[in-house]
Amino acid sequence: MQLNGWADQRFGPVADTFARNFEDFGELGAAVTVFADGHKVVDLWGGTADERTGQAWQEDTVVPVFSCAKGIVSICVQLLAQQGKLDLDAPVERYWPEFAQAGKEEITARMVLGHRAGLPVLDRTLSFEEITAWTPVVHAIEEQKPLWEPGTTYEYHAHVFGFLLGELIRRITGLTPGAYFRRAVADPLGLSCWIGLPDSETGRLARLVEAPGRPPMPGPESMLTRMVTMNGAFVFPGLDAPHGWNDPALLGAEIPGAGAVSSARSLAALYAAAATGIDGGPRLLTADSVADAVREQSAGESWLGFDAGARWGSGFLLDSPLRPTLGTRSFGNDGAGGQFAFGDDEFGIGFAYTGNRMIGHGDARAGRLIAAVGECLGQR
Repeated sequence: MQLNGWADQRFGPVADTFARNFEDFGELGAAVTVFADGHKVVDLWGGTADERTGQAWQEDTVVPVFSCAKGIVSICVQLLAQQGKLDLDAPVERYWPEFAQAGKEEITARMVLGHRAGLPVLDRTLSFEEITAWTPVVHAIEEQKPLWEPGTTYEYHAHVFGFLLGELIRRITGLTPGAYFRRAVADPLGLSCWIGLPDSETGRLARLVEAPGRPPMPGPESMLTRMVTMNGAFVFPGLDAPHGWNDPALLGAEIPGAGAVSSARSLAALYAAAATGIDGGPRLLTADSVADAVREQSAGESWLGFDAGARWGSGFLLDSPLRPTLGTRSFGNDGAGGQFAFGDDEFGIGFAYTGNRMIGHGDARAGRLIAAVGECLGQR
């Protein structure tokens, strides 16, 4: 396997692990980037971006990264809070008056960030066209009654997370979340990272494939399936179905809970900018903002009765048995295809792994790379 890029000598174990992932997991195409103290120390890529054509994975290849979008939206929300434009503990209705109906009057942005708002799924079934039009989803959220008393328990808010926080961003800034992210963060940093992929960028898009033996989703009436597919508007994984996750029509829409497209380099740079700043530049999030983000909001048994081992802060996955990272200041999010990105201001790290072979639950590729980063930092 021809691997490309480079790694600082100190971070050689990350390069070794990246190569072994191709051997051990049948990796198709992938990339990993690491920043340390604001400087790039690992930038590696290899394999195949499109299995149909044999197109190689290039240094500027981008790929759908699913719920890594939640980390992008959460950084935007934390940035607005840091600027004093959003109080995470104020009722959402302060910024979005129409939200305050059907028992949602006391819901705060922090409850949404911690998956505690009682809105993991919507009762209304919307078409793909309605979802991509944005406003019908907003109206459905306004009408929705929480499934539990907000704040008393949690459950993963698969798509509602992005739309609800995205509408808050829109109410405050006048921009949809994808547009705000580009203007406030991505364009200034030169990131190849989007919520709503422009048509001009589809030529460097990797094509997702499913690994053999990936377990199927439960039936359409399952609460989990309803959450992940927005009551069947999306097919999951449904990669090559109409409006599947290889479809430019889906990737070009703003699906802020799961529709981000990025390179590993840009996701790592985003978290490095948030945690430390890049190449001596200012950090996006202050130490106080990170401290706020990494305070645990949700863990243990969820509303559906599962304990997958995850811990949630305000918008981010925290260090846990499910997603081991570096320590108590690590904050990030993962994607359904195995992608993962996080930052850590204690260790000065911005990390991202992307790939196009979807393995499924228990995928160890990113975890092994993170463990290698920890080894390079002196962790055992």
